[in-house]
Amino acid sequence: MVQIKVKRLAAAAVMPSKAHPTDAGFDLYVSKIIENTDKKVIYGTDIALEIPPGYVGLVFPRSSIRNYDIRLTNSVGVIDADYRGEIQISFTKINNIFSKRYMIGDKAAQLVIMPVPQTELVETDSLGETARGTGGHGSTGV
Repeated sequence: MVQIKVKRLAAAAVMPSKAHPTDAGFDLYVSKIIENTDKKVIYGTDIALEIPPGYVGLVFPRSSIRNYDIRLTNSVGVIDADYRGEIQISFTKINNIFSKRYMIGDKAAQLVIMPVPQTELVETDSLGETARGTGGHGSTGV
């Protein structure tokens, strides 16, 4: 089991938690609203992590996002192992200023910790052949 150190940056910060032991992600709770404009809302969690080398933290929206007119700004947030700052959650408002938003204390996103294999990119002049080849967007459904 991988242990991730979690630091509360404020007394009111809520520790990330899982509703069920088999859940893939830890719920992240809103502790404050950092910015709220007609186009975006940025939440603070007042939580910082020490993710060990060889792992990454991925921040995904929760399924409850379907009840809100917002979307995670960068689709999936990436928390590198050497980042020690506050975990923030940034959403883009779909309906601008009138979008429903999460409130302080709400679960607003989920954190999944994943291993990252050590890889190296190697430049080449040719790539191996596959059945798909260079077929892209929607090519497998044709």
